[in-house]
Formats: sequence, C-alpha cells, structure tokens
Amino acid sequence: MQLQFLGAAGTVTGSCYLLDTANTRIMVDCGMFQGPKEIRERNYGKILAPPGSVDFLLLTHAHIDHSGLIPKFVRYGFRGKIITTAPTVELCEVLLPDSGHIQEMEVERKNRKNRRANKAMIEPVYDVRDAYNSLSSFSPVSYDEIVQLTPEIRVRFVDAGHILGSAMIELWVKEGNDEIKLVFSGDIGRKDQPLIKDPSIISQADYVVMESTYGNRMHEQNEDEMELLHEAIWETYKKGGNLIIPAFAVERTQDLLYHLSLLAEAKRMPPMAIYIDSPLSTAATAVFQHSQAYFDQETLDLIKRSGNPINLPGIRFTKTAEESKSLNNVSGAIVISASGMCEAGRIRHHLKYNLWRPESTVLFVGYQPPGTLGRLILDGEKTVRIFGDEIAVRADVRSIDGYSAHADQAELMEWVRGFQIPPREIFVVHGEPDSSNALAGLIRAELGFNATVPTWRQTVNLIAASAADPLRTVYASLSSKLRNLLDCDLPQSQREEIIRRMTDLETYLDEGLKKTG
Repeated sequence: MQLQFLGAAGTVTGSCYLLDTANTRIMVDCGMFQGPKEIRERNYGKILAPPGSVDFLLLTHAHIDHSGLIPKFVRYGFRGKIITTAPTVELCEVLLPDSGHIQEMEVERKNRKNRRANKAMIEPVYDVRDAYNSLSSFSPVSYDEIVQLTPEIRVRFVDAGHILGSAMIELWVKEGNDEIKLVFSGDIGRKDQPLIKDPSIISQADYVVMESTYGNRMHEQNEDEMELLHEAIWETYKKGGNLIIPAFAVERTQDLLYHLSLLAEAKRMPPMAIYIDSPLSTAATAVFQHSQAYFDQETLDLIKRSGNPINLPGIRFTKTAEESKSLNNVSGAIVISASGMCEAGRIRHHLKYNLWRPESTVLFVGYQPPGTLGRLILDGEKTVRIFGDEIAVRADVRSIDGYSAHADQAELMEWVRGFQIPPREIFVVHGEPDSSNALAGLIRAELGFNATVPTWRQTVNLIAASAADPLRTVYASLSSKLRNLLDCDLPQSQREEIIRRMTDLETYLDEGLKKTG
C-alpha cells in the first residue's frame, strides 16, 4: 500500500493525498494551491493522478484549499463518488461555482493584458459550468457513520471542529490478514469556537496525516476576540472611517455575525451600518441558518433564549455589483467581504478605496499565507498593487488572532496526545516548512512518536504494524487491557497482584533499555 503527497506538502494549501491499495485508489481532498505565484501555477499544470484511475474522493471540508480543484478533476475524467458530510456538500454547492467564476474573471483580466502585450491567451483552471457539473458526484454521509467503500475498505468521518461540516477521516484498509488504519486530520479546529462543536479526539491509528498550519505558533493568550472587535469598531467610528474586514465566506463571516449580534444585544454598538458584501458569504450564511443540528450546545441554548445569533436585525446583504460599487462612497460603515486572504473577490475593491484613508481600519481575522495581498498588508508594506494601481497603506491595520479556526501548536499537541498507542508514523503536512518542521520536531521530542515532514509528490510505503513489528502488536493489546483494568472494580488482592507483576515487568524493561544504551 502506498500514500503519495500531491499537495499541502511544503506549503499550507493544495491539500491532496493519494492512497493506492491492492485494488482501489482513494484520493483525500483535492484542493487548490494559493499564495505565491510559483505555488499557484500548480493549479494550471497536469493533474498528477489520472482522474479516471481514482475510485473514490474523500473530502475533509469545503474550504477551497481542500476542495477547489474538484471541478478540474471531474472535468478530466473522475467518475467515482465524492464522499463527505452533508453540510460540506451544501457549502461546496456554493463555493465551487463561485471559485469557477473567479477563475473566469481572473483569466479574462489577464488575457486583456496579454492581448495588449501580444502574448498567448490562457484558459481558466476551470469554469462555472465545470463546477456545477462536478456537484452531481457528491454523496453525503453523517458524522460517525461507518461507510463500507469496498469489501476491504471502510471509512468514517468525525467532527474536526474547524468549520461547519469539517471532518477528520478514519480509513481502515484490509490487506490479506492485516488491517491498516489511517487518519487524515483535515484542518483541526479549536475548542469553544462560536456555533460549532469541539474537535474529536481519535485514540488509535497506524498512520496519521495531520495539518500544521499553526505548528510553530501560539494564539494570543487571554485574547477576547469580541472585545477586540468592539474596540476596533468604536475607534473607527470615532475617526469617521470605514471598518473593512476581509473574511472567509464560510465560518469566519458567521463568527463575526455571532459576536456583532451579542454586542448589539448588549447595546454596545455605535450607529454604524453593517454590510455583508459577498454573494458567497450570503449564501453560506443561509446554509448555516438551517444547519442548527450541527451547532454546539451553547449556541443552541442561545437560540432558545434570543433567536438565531447569525440573523442580525438590520444587517444589509448586498446582492448586485451596483450595490457593491455604491459602498465605495460610504463612510462610517462596517464592511465584511471575501476573500479572507484578499486574493480575489469584492474585498479588493474595498481595500483599493479604503487602504489610503487614515480614518479607516482594515481588520484581519484569519491567517494570511505568505505571498498573499493580505499578508503584504499585515506585514507592513507601505504600498500594495491592486488591479494594477499602486495603493498607499495609510489605514489602521489590525489583526485579531483569536478568530482563527485552526488549532495552534499547543492544541495540535493536545490532539496528538489523544493517541493512546503511538502511531507507526505521523506525516506532518499543510503548513509552511518552518511550521511543519517545528511541529514534527516537538512531537518527536515530547512524545517520542515518529513524525516526518513529507515533500511534494513523495510516495511512502505503508506497512501493517503486525507485519512490521510484532512487539507493537503486543504493546497495543497490553495497553488496551490496562486501560480497561483501570475502569474495573477489582478486589484488593487482585489489584496488588497486578501491581506486583507490572512492577516486575517495569524492572525487566529498565534492564533491557540499559543494555541497549
């Protein structure tokens, strides 16, 4: 059995992994590459795995860096099922056509320049039609439901606590008399996020493919994102400017609506108009509003008391391009727009018309990968290029780290500690090199687990634990029985006998370890 890393290896986007078993090919995620130009160019290249050769595509969640190349994959021959959670299906029905539209618009703009420069025309990665055509391949499943893909392979999706519908994937594969369990973490969320439930803990796996977006960073301690949002709102209001918030259409926009609703309920909001200027965000919010079965208990209790917290009275959802353009002339407003990395969409227009205004504020509430416009602004560039124009950065630029939907280093380590038996290997992916290497090193140093950082297109062989190391099988069995013993109400004499024998075993192991150095 082989696993190949076709994306999110050495970079934080383009999540894609190909599993080859004896009879079946499974792809996990099919994400778009984002960030620097040399990384984005991969989207236009040849698909590394022939689409027609893949039997199943398992999707962890709807974010474009995990789902964004699905239309291209289907266009060039994939005919299998795309299996994911029901909310992810609904969100992809919104996100993928929007992504296709962005591809068309970006290529149209580039081709206008190419014509003037007498250069060759280029084609979009895919178009809106391709995106809609791919949607018929989706097949929804429920959390915790075990799905038998083939007689030898079964899969389960468990809540990753990252965005609505996000999942970690457990995959069991039988080969002969052996069975290998793989876990793909997807993007691991944080505890106590608004709206959604906490990430699941998984206790056993032979091989783990885990993300490391924040593998070398910690979120700000004691940061209250709602209070920082409140501060940014009032300071911008006093200056008479606009508060521009680049926000991902899925989860981040709804988190902001949740907190704006709480501030309004507490009568802590100034008289500022609030605009959601993103058709994508509007459509995604509608999905959230009818997905209350996936909310956490705190949100459900709030709904019972006060109604839906993401249905803020008086908020204005712009629909047309003309409505969006009219916001170029407003002052004293809060504008939430996509994309969160400022790489496309209406947010770029709002930045063009507000970055040079010292009375305005640009507030980042999500991770900005290197090479993106958002990262350039956040890193303090004095001027940036937007739609071919040089724009001075004179607005107040702020960031609230607490809105991140990604677990930080400590939270990632806490998730790894959930494995009661050391996995044979943890492959650390979906991070910038410094981040992935830092997390892998920490896992090795603190937990003693095997952790490596694969390279793009690398292929590894996966071996069943029983076939590779009988000692590991004994260890697994013994660990399981010891955990069960802790929950048993044993007679004192039996407890003492078990302790005596375990003490003898501990002494024997200590002597053996001394001999090995």
